[in-house]
Amino acid sequence: MEWESSDSQSLLRRHLLEFLIDSAQQLLVRPIVKYTALSFFADRFFPSVSRSRKNNLFVEAKCERNFWLLNPLTESNLQLFALVSIWVSSKLHETRPLSVKSIKSLGDMLISDQCFTTRDFAMAERLFLEVTQFDIGASQVAFIFLEELLMQFRELSKVGSLVSLEVCMEIMDLLYETEQTSMLFSSPHALAASILVAAYFFTVPKQQWEFPLLPWVKFATSYEEADIGALVHYILMHVLAAEPTDSTLF
Repeated sequence: MEWESSDSQSLLRRHLLEFLIDSAQQLLVRPIVKYTALSFFADRFFPSVSRSRKNNLFVEAKCERNFWLLNPLTESNLQLFALVSIWVSSKLHETRPLSVKSIKSLGDMLISDQCFTTRDFAMAERLFLEVTQFDIGASQVAFIFLEELLMQFRELSKVGSLVSLEVCMEIMDLLYETEQTSMLFSSPHALAASILVAAYFFTVPKQQWEFPLLPWVKFATSYEEADIGALVHYILMHVLAAEPTDSTLF
């Protein structure tokens, strides 16, 4: 897929993130591995290669060995890097990380127009780390804070058990659909609190909406109720496929 225009780049980005999410599901990785990989790829790697491509940096470096993985920057090559982001994430979070054999096997099945070798995966990992400038910290991944908040909520109130973690994750996946909504991930604490509140509205029966959730979220996170409320409104508008109109959220 070409990405000469901003629209085509946005569409390519969306396809790649759908590919990453589907790959994580097929590899049966834990949610923290999946969301760390999404952070690596969507928030760090893809923006970096987009900027480098716009500035023709890959053209200048095309003579370098194995730089064909970045120039030309095809969709299949980017799918390779999406798989590498899951691989790197598993190395951070698992005592027994994914093997290159399992990653390659999935790539052979899902990437239709290119066959990559295990050596290609190893070189792609090196390039991935170089492009992201070895920024592979995972302490600010929104899923970590969401899981902690949900655990606290369930310990505090029985109604917390009605809030589905799966629904929280579905909301989080949907927020990666556009670059605009992805900007929310730059404030992981606020985003985690807002996703929890949004999931509460989706999964807890209206008759049981007695718990003072927004005041508790303010107490647990130090964010103002109005700020969390605005973020929840924005998230619900996106999830329900409406068009957000308040640009001041960012």
